[in-house]
Amino acid sequence: MSWSTMLINFDAREQWPQCPTIKEIRDQGSCGSCWAFGAVEAISDRICILSNGLQNVEVSAEDLLTCCGFQCGEGCNGGFPSGAWNFWKKQGLVSGGLYDSHIGCRPYSIPPCEHHVNGSRPPCSGEGGDTPKCSKICEPGYSPSYKEDKHFGCDAYSVPSDEKEIMAEIYKNGPVEAAFSVYTDFLLYKSGVYQHVSGEMVGGHAVRILGWGVENGTPYWLVGNSWNTDWGDNGFFKILRGRDHCGIESEIVAGVPCTEHYSERI
Repeated sequence: MSWSTMLINFDAREQWPQCPTIKEIRDQGSCGSCWAFGAVEAISDRICILSNGLQNVEVSAEDLLTCCGFQCGEGCNGGFPSGAWNFWKKQGLVSGGLYDSHIGCRPYSIPPCEHHVNGSRPPCSGEGGDTPKCSKICEPGYSPSYKEDKHFGCDAYSVPSDEKEIMAEIYKNGPVEAAFSVYTDFLLYKSGVYQHVSGEMVGGHAVRILGWGVENGTPYWLVGNSWNTDWGDNGFFKILRGRDHCGIESEIVAGVPCTEHYSERI
C-alpha cells in the first residue's frame, strides 16, 4: 500500500471487529506492571488477528509479570517491553483474564484501583511493592494444564522509530507495545490529543498503540492504557504523532505468534 493512499485514520478495533481483546482495557492495579500489560494486550490482539478471529485468548499478564524474572526487569517495580516479548518467544505465555474473572489459566491477582481519578474503587497505592510469585499451575478447574496452555511467539522484534514504519506494522500485523515518559499533566488526561505542556516527569510507562488519526489538524496515535476504563477517554488516549513526543515512537516492540500452534487447536 502506497503512503499516498495510506489511511488518514486507522483503528484496529474497527479493522478487526472479530477480535474483542482489541477493545478491552485492563487494570494493572497498584503494581508497576505496565511493561507486561502492553505486551500481553498486543499479543492477545495479534493471536486473534493472525487466526482470523478463530483463536481468541486473553494472554496472562500474571504469567509474564511473575515468571519472566530478571530478563524482564523488576516485576511490579518496572520492566522492559523487549524482555517481555522475548519471554513470550522463548517460554510462552498462558491465558489469564482480569482480576477475579476466573478466566483462563492464570488470571491477574492484583485488584483494580483508581488511577488518578475518583471512583468506587480504592485509590492506587503507587506502583511498586512485592511481585506475586510465579506459579506454574493453572487455577482450579481450568484445563488444559499450565504447560499445554502456553502460547508462543515465533518472532519478537523492535520496530524502527519512524512514524511510517510504525503505521505499516500496525496496519499489517496489529497493535504494538510502546513506552514513553509520563509527566504530571498526562495523569489528568480526559480527551483530545495529549501534548506535554507542564509538570515534572514521574516515570516511564508502557502502553499499546492500536491506531492513528488526525484531530483538528493534529496527527495522533490512538493508545490503550492499563488504568481501567474510568481513566482518560474510556481507558484510551490520543498522543501527538510523528514527533517522537515524550519518546512514544522510540521504543516500539512487536512480534508474530506461532501459527502452527493455532491450527492444532482450531
